This record gives sequence, C-alpha cells and structure tokens, in this order.
Amino acid sequence: MKNILIINKKDNVGVSLNSTSKIKIGHKIALANIKKGEKVIKYGEVIGIAKSKIKKGDWVHSHNLTSHLNQKFTYNYSPKLNKVKTSSAYFLGYKRKHGNAGIRNDIYLIPTVGCVNSLATTLKNKALKLNLGSIDNIFALTHQFGCSQLGEDHNDFKKLLVSLALNPNATYVIFIGLGCENNQLTGIKELLKPYKRDNIYFYNAQDVDDDITYGFNLLKKLINKASKLKRSKVDLSELTIGLKCGGSDAFSGLTANPKVGEVSDKLVFFKGSSVLTEVPEMFGAEQILMNKCLDKNVYKKYLNLITNFKKYYTDLGFPVYENPSPGNKEGGITTLEEKSLGCITKAGSTPIVDVLDYTERVKKNGLNVLNGPGNDLIASTALAAAGAQLILFTTGRGTPFSTIVPTIKIATNKTLAIKKKSWIDFNAYTNDSNKLFELVIETASGKYVTKQEDNGEIAFFKKGVTL
Repeated sequence: MKNILIINKKDNVGVSLNSTSKIKIGHKIALANIKKGEKVIKYGEVIGIAKSKIKKGDWVHSHNLTSHLNQKFTYNYSPKLNKVKTSSAYFLGYKRKHGNAGIRNDIYLIPTVGCVNSLATTLKNKALKLNLGSIDNIFALTHQFGCSQLGEDHNDFKKLLVSLALNPNATYVIFIGLGCENNQLTGIKELLKPYKRDNIYFYNAQDVDDDITYGFNLLKKLINKASKLKRSKVDLSELTIGLKCGGSDAFSGLTANPKVGEVSDKLVFFKGSSVLTEVPEMFGAEQILMNKCLDKNVYKKYLNLITNFKKYYTDLGFPVYENPSPGNKEGGITTLEEKSLGCITKAGSTPIVDVLDYTERVKKNGLNVLNGPGNDLIASTALAAAGAQLILFTTGRGTPFSTIVPTIKIATNKTLAIKKKSWIDFNAYTNDSNKLFELVIETASGKYVTKQEDNGEIAFFKKGVTL
C-alpha cells in the first residue's frame, strides 16, 4: 500500500506517511479487514480490540479501537537477553571526591519547605549578578512542600531532596530551612550521614538575624571556590542518562524513541548507565521488559513495580488505561498499549540490571528501571534524583520545560523540529542515533548547552494527604 509504513509483518494496521482528507499523517490505516472484537496489531503486538468492524483501508482510531488493558494478565519470566560487550571512552567533566563526575558546575539552593522559596530565589538572583567564572548555573529548587505532609509523602519528599543534593552536577549545595517546618534540617542531615559529603551546607532562616545577608555571604564563598574549577577527562562509565518522552505522537516509537534506545545501548557498551521510568507508560508492554530482566531477582522487583503501580490506580478507582492524552491522540496514538510499545523502545536492547524505587539512586551500571509516573516534570525530577546528569527527552508535540539537569529535547517529526527551534535540540526524523550520541558527549563535555537549560524546575510525586 502506497505511503503506508508497515512496522512488523504481523501487523494488521500501518502508519500513514502523508495526510489525506480522511486520515492524518501518523494515524493508523487497516491493512486488512478486522472483525469486531478482533485484536489490532502494531509493532507485532496487541494495541487493543476493534470496537466495530473495520474494513481494509479504513482509518483506525478512538472511534473503532479500544484498549484491552481491562483484561487480566498473567506474567512470566522468559528471558531474551543480549550479551553486552564493553569498551571505554571519555567525556570532559568535573571530577568529584565521591561518586560520578558532574557534567555541569552547578550550585543548588534547596528550600526544605515552600515557605522559604522566596529566600532561595532572592539569593540566586543576587548571585547571578556576580562573576561566576566556570559556574554553569545556580538553581533555586523551589516547591510547595516540606510541611503538612504525612507518612509516606513526608518521608519520600525528604529523600527526594537528599537525592537531588547528591546529583553529580551539584558542585555545592545549600539547604535552607525555616525552622518550624515538618521537614527539619536535622532529618536531612541524618539521611546524608552515610554519604560523608563536605560540599553541602545548611542554615535555618529563623536562626539568624538577617537571613538574606547570611545566606548571600555563604553563597559568595562557594561561588569563589566553584568558579575556578576546570573540566578534565572522565571515563564514560561515570555518565548516567535519563530516558523520558512527553507529548508523544505516532512517530515517537518510529524515530526518536528507537534512536534513544540505540544511544542507551552504546552508553552501556562504554560501561555507562541509563534509567527508564514512566511506569504507567509500560502498561501493555511490560512483558517485553520483564523478558529483558537480567535474572529472576530483577524480574521479581520489576513484577512488583508493575503490580503495585496498577494497584495504585485501581485503589483510587481509576482504570490502568487512563491514557493517552488529547495531544497523543491528535498525533495518532489511540490506546495506552500502543503508546507503551513505542515508549519502551527507549530502553534499547541491553538487559535491565536493576529496578529502583522512587527517590532511590543508581547503584549498578547498565540499564535501570525507576519507579515514577509519566508526568514530565515529576519523572524528570526523579531521574535527576536517581543520579542522571543528563536527560534525553523525546517529544512529538513539543514543550519548553527543563529540570535541573540538562535536558536534550528530541523531535520525533520534522515539522516540530522546524517550528520550535527554540525548544528542540535534535531532529530524530532526519538524523541518526550516531549524531545523537555525539550530541550527548558534546553536552556532557560542556560544548553544547541545551535550549532550556537554565529553567531548572522540580516536582514531587505526591500520593497522600496534605493537612
């Protein structure tokens, strides 16, 4: 069939490569007659069930296709693992006393509670007027939490801030407390004890006479030290990249995501690490990832992750297929399983070596899976907390956001790449994964600065009660 992409020989739908009066580019076309109740196949996998009879050549979308994720699934471990041969390479980074090198020379100002957000922002703005030398950014990690959270939320938020403070890109960190909040500096210090870091400082605004002058004097001392640092050769085994997609379209699983997967494979070849998150966007494709788990222990951790996240949905009265978004559908994605099958191609072909809980940090080199939602900023913050110095963010719709680590925006289609040059760093529609890997190394070495790198936002995965 002309101008139709057939991804897998098992498929009974293809992808339109141009727009007509009836079917937009990226949307699905039936390759054969499909009966009502019959499985619809794309990527060689089931993406849903036909709601009505579909004729060959018909447009296939929300009007005649529905998710099958309301059915019960039985999982198993049938490993399909590729052996990984390793080699070495390097980037130019900032070596650290403890842990991996940084790819940026940044300073973080972290409020323990939202009440001191304005203080952190004031200090940042005053500091940006100074001579910063080799410093790349000063970030105020503002948020609305730190008080009135209970139980799991309280503990998770505290652990999130600690993990962010340990990100290799942070040359120095100042925790700024108020003094009366639930999230006390004493608790932060207790969690940091095992790491024995000497680059993290603390003060409570209520404990000093002039909180701005006190904080600014401390910040100036740290700026003086950090401004003189220089990059040096660092083995690529010290690089960790986060894998994320947002505002997907039908080309996400065909252009950008597979190329990100190839970059992940190449980094693992050089003994580096990558981290895949967005657990709800694995639903419908989770068995494929289960078969990538390195051993039964990793499989059990991944199975538990999937089971608990589905339970989180159903306990709150929501179906697990409450996705895709309006933008996804406009771009040609109909069901969550279709979105997931395209999403997981970011994981490449290497085995999953570990499964991390939310706020947990990478411990094993290779491909990791991280507990986190699909929300762009929450997931990207979790990746930074896991230790990713850089995030590869694929998008078919476009977004100007960035978290506190450099975020390479990768367009899935050429229209977006041309239209939003101020957002997009890489066009995956016309460029291959070798060029993307080169961009990763250039970014890690400070030779390329991503488009929204100074935005520096964070967000928290809140689940419980706020008082």
